[in-house]
Amino acid sequence: MAKVTNNEYDKMVKKASPNSPLWKNMLLAFLIGGAICCVAQGFRNIFSDIVGLGDVETGTATSVVMVFLGVLFTALGLYEKLAKYGGAGTLVPITGFANAVSSPAIEFRAEGIVTGVCSKMFVIAGPVIVASALCSAVYGVVLAIMQ
Repeated sequence: MAKVTNNEYDKMVKKASPNSPLWKNMLLAFLIGGAICCVAQGFRNIFSDIVGLGDVETGTATSVVMVFLGVLFTALGLYEKLAKYGGAGTLVPITGFANAVSSPAIEFRAEGIVTGVCSKMFVIAGPVIVASALCSAVYGVVLAIMQ
């Protein structure tokens, strides 16, 4: 087997890899992510202006609705189709998190409640939760020391 230098390998990879339509992908991510945020803002306005909830209740109700919609779209197979076009735009925090938790749970439901749904639910989101909790704890310690 012939030795290949790093530069030669890079050239081979670039030649074999398809070009990514970067600007198109960024535009679609922006539009899809923005649309998801607009839907959330619409629900927030409804809960605040029409229903008359306070700030905390409005935020809670909006979050619950967006999580529900994220799980519903995942269960119906629509979130995956949306992600094919919107890419990173579908990672908008609350709906993306709902998708990350519900997708493995739905996929492994045939294995049963405990061994399927419950054990697989946090396969993707689990490390994110652990990292977030760890970063929050470190931030809290640093803040406490600085004060």
